[in-house]
Amino acid sequence: MQLVVARIGRAHGIKGEVTVEVRTDEPELRLGPGAVLATEPAHAGPLTIETGRVHSGRLLLRFEGVRDRTAAEALRNILLIAEVDPAELPDDPEEFYDHQLMDLDVVLADGTEIGRITEISHLPSQDLFIVERPDGSEVMIPFVEEIVTEIDLEEQRVVITPPPGLIDESEAEVASARDADGADEGADGADEDAADHAKKGDA
Repeated sequence: MQLVVARIGRAHGIKGEVTVEVRTDEPELRLGPGAVLATEPAHAGPLTIETGRVHSGRLLLRFEGVRDRTAAEALRNILLIAEVDPAELPDDPEEFYDHQLMDLDVVLADGTEIGRITEISHLPSQDLFIVERPDGSEVMIPFVEEIVTEIDLEEQRVVITPPPGLIDESEAEVASARDADGADEGADGADEDAADHAKKGDA
């Protein structure tokens, strides 16, 4: 399975380095020297990482064959894509790759069906499950331990204990009114939604 692990930013300096927007919780594994990455658009790659370093809190990469600022700037906004075994799991048991959570059934503790996960939104404060309900409306479920009490990949379900008002009809209507353009972002090329991990947080 192909996962987006970074987006190339602007050139840094004059020797071919670029800044990258990291989209993986395992940059040492996915973005280390020697890693060969596919790209989107495909004609820009594959790219082999020659060196990597952190500067002022940002990861800088240099790719084989990229030796000057002009060549580095030409890579701007290209997505870097790693091949990942679908059976591979993050090291942290509280983390999941997005593709593991997509299409899981969401139920209450008593088995009442809420819907299925159709999208995962990664916000600075927490991750959200976008859940499509049987009537076609949507509801947003924060991925925090107080609400998401169980994730059973074998049974393909997520058990939640929502606070009052989280999944009532008014909330679902508000969620379903989200900008459709925003829901479509990242749909082209490799599965960009699967680029990040979803991690259970605190409320």
